[in-house]
Amino acid sequence: MRRPPGLFPARSLRARITLLATALAAGVSLVLLWLAWSLVGDSVAAVPQLPSGTPVRVDGVDVDASVLAEHLRQHARDKVLVAGAIAFCFVVAATAILSWTLTSRVLRPLRDITGTARRLSVESMGERIGELSSTGELAELAGTFDAMLDRLQAAFEAQRHFVANASHELRTPLSVIRTELDVTLSDDQADEAELRRMAAVVRDATGRAGQLVESLLLLARTDGAGLVLTEPVDLAAVVASAWRAVRDEAEDRGIRAEFHTVAAPSIGDPALLERVAGNLLENAVRHNVTGGWLEVRTEADARWSMLRVRSSGGLIDPAAVAELFEPFRRAGVARTARSGAGLGLSIVRAAVHAHGGAVAAEPVVGGGLSVVVRLPALPEPATAATLR
Repeated sequence: MRRPPGLFPARSLRARITLLATALAAGVSLVLLWLAWSLVGDSVAAVPQLPSGTPVRVDGVDVDASVLAEHLRQHARDKVLVAGAIAFCFVVAATAILSWTLTSRVLRPLRDITGTARRLSVESMGERIGELSSTGELAELAGTFDAMLDRLQAAFEAQRHFVANASHELRTPLSVIRTELDVTLSDDQADEAELRRMAAVVRDATGRAGQLVESLLLLARTDGAGLVLTEPVDLAAVVASAWRAVRDEAEDRGIRAEFHTVAAPSIGDPALLERVAGNLLENAVRHNVTGGWLEVRTEADARWSMLRVRSSGGLIDPAAVAELFEPFRRAGVARTARSGAGLGLSIVRAAVHAHGGAVAAEPVVGGGLSVVVRLPALPEPATAATLR
């Protein structure tokens, strides 16, 4: 039968340690008392036997000489029991008091950790335990706990930032749609041309919202998730397929494109890797300058297959390059571009990490960006079979 909560509250760690120490002290004391009792009895039993009929006075009592040894033995044992019992009580009481006092001091940092954990919430993630007066395992535990809180706070802040930016990005096209509809519907004299203009604006806004939703879904599918499909993929073929989608836009802006692609076999999800190459090429075109250039290169060695995309563009602060891989960041500044959702490089990083690879970026001298993606190369036997 399960007891009601609170009827017999569980003993605290302090009480359990005190009881354990007291029980150990009591057990050891009883063993020592028994040994002393046995040794005293055996020692007194070694007294020489005297002829019977001779009275001997012991502590005011006349004892026959023949039973003198037994009398002394019993007397000594009684003395040991009395003194031992008194000492036993003092030792047990002292152990209990010292254990209760010392464990209170030793466990104070643990109570601080527990109190901090109870006070924490999403709104008070900035609280920390800090330096403890004690050293050793509890201080190490406090440091580990604070480090965990730092990571949790960073994750919560990133989540808040992501939600705020996603809300802003979605609110913008919805506001455009609502405004256009309200203005057009309030105009009784709106003709066909006005309706067509409104429809075009609404179509562009819905396209932007749809693109953002698709990017968010793709990011959610790749960020921290395993690969559902893995098969041999050649990065050179992926680049060729992704370039066809942005070639017309690049030609319209007069961007020169140079390709130095060789077979770079890897293994993974072909659709995700094509999205990686597509996002890199789209960024290289859309964030480029009119009449600029871009360069695409693939390489492979025994361990890695590499894709490098370099392009001209605006000047980028080297300190802000790491921010480019954060959601809704464009050239280190949030929500400044007119096209794209600001999730391109975030999706690239998530997809590359899902494949066990690495991605890095650096600014180009004179303006622009260079992004390098490294993916595990296809094992040699599988490579040979694929190339055949």
